[in-house]
Amino acid sequence: MNQNLKYFNIFPRIVAEGKKTTIKVEPLYGHKKIKDEAKYEVAYIPMETGGDDEAGVFEKAFEIQPVNGLFEISLTFVGEQEHRIRILETIGQEQREYCSFSVYSVKEDLYNLRPYKGDLHMHSYYSDGNESPAYVAGACRKIGLDFMAITDHEQYQPSLEAQEAYKNLDIDLLICPGEAIHPPDNEVHMINFGGKFSVNDLIRNDKESYFKEVEEIRQKENIPLSKQEQYKYASCKWCFDKIREAGGLSIYCHPYWVFENRYNVSINLHNYIYHKQPFDAYEIIGGFFIHEAESNLLQVAYYHEERAKGKQMPIVGVSDAHGCDNGELFGWYYTVVFASDLKLSSLIEGIKNCKSVAVEALPGNPVRVYGPYRLVKYVSFLIREIFPIHDELCYEEGKLMLRYLSGDQGAADILKAYKGRVEKKMNIYWS
Repeated sequence: MNQNLKYFNIFPRIVAEGKKTTIKVEPLYGHKKIKDEAKYEVAYIPMETGGDDEAGVFEKAFEIQPVNGLFEISLTFVGEQEHRIRILETIGQEQREYCSFSVYSVKEDLYNLRPYKGDLHMHSYYSDGNESPAYVAGACRKIGLDFMAITDHEQYQPSLEAQEAYKNLDIDLLICPGEAIHPPDNEVHMINFGGKFSVNDLIRNDKESYFKEVEEIRQKENIPLSKQEQYKYASCKWCFDKIREAGGLSIYCHPYWVFENRYNVSINLHNYIYHKQPFDAYEIIGGFFIHEAESNLLQVAYYHEERAKGKQMPIVGVSDAHGCDNGELFGWYYTVVFASDLKLSSLIEGIKNCKSVAVEALPGNPVRVYGPYRLVKYVSFLIREIFPIHDELCYEEGKLMLRYLSGDQGAADILKAYKGRVEKKMNIYWS
């Protein structure tokens, strides 16, 4: 973490584009004291310069005076971009950098939304994961997630078990229902994120109606595929429609997953599903191991090629983790959604409105963000400058959730005192 994030209280960090804003810089802990004998200047430069400065020097400097033990810097931040600010301290003939930081300016549509981190696809020991649903939820908070869902194979109940485990706690992690859907004779993987009922149960409890309704879709639509793949497409559409009926987000999963020496979805079926878009969101980054990274690469390349043709596509990134403590997948991939608040309906709306990105955070590698350019730029800043503080606070809450799960009732009282502190801290950066 940048030491200036630790040694100074700097706010706001996210500002409205084109509006004059006052940034406050307050030194903490005493080792960065403001000296009476020193002269202070602010040097400011936007990251995206116009390139038309005659002197070739883009950084502007002006003198500033501390007020009541802190600095107040008033500037109008032009453009949707990062702005670098340095406070310079001069004593006698010696000048040094006292503090440096960045702020980010965004247009009103993004300024009025908040970023939320989450994982929409992971498993517990009820399918092929390692831990209980409640343990997975606590572990998700430890790594800085704001929302999550257990999506076990053909099972909806485990996600409800995760909710039930913490029903007596007023926590800030949003635990959502979910399931991975596997219809008969259809290898396409689909996620029901947030739906109020199980689509797998609909199929299990009345297969006759399922096949009948799927056949009606197949006959109604003019599907230019083989008969077998006509069924698979109709089956997918039926599932996606049912997820939406349940109030959930329907996710089309990892088409370039290599299974049994071929891609999980045939190229003709994949092209048609993507073109018709019966789903709500495309899993552009899925939970692939290091040796399977090519699959994500292809999913990203396909997405960008279709965007170049004018195709708008909501996207998510997911870990598809099958264990939290085995050192693989968990926390490697996630989604950042811009939403009005941390409610399931708001998150779904944000994703459907293409206000989300997929994040890849492989161990020992730079974090990479995928999605629309303006969001990639913005989220890259948040990951570097804002989320480290967010994640530190979440880590403590996640530990307490797991302590509570193991029988420590005292953890509930601490969590009650912690309620809302992450949101409060984040709001300071947008105020």
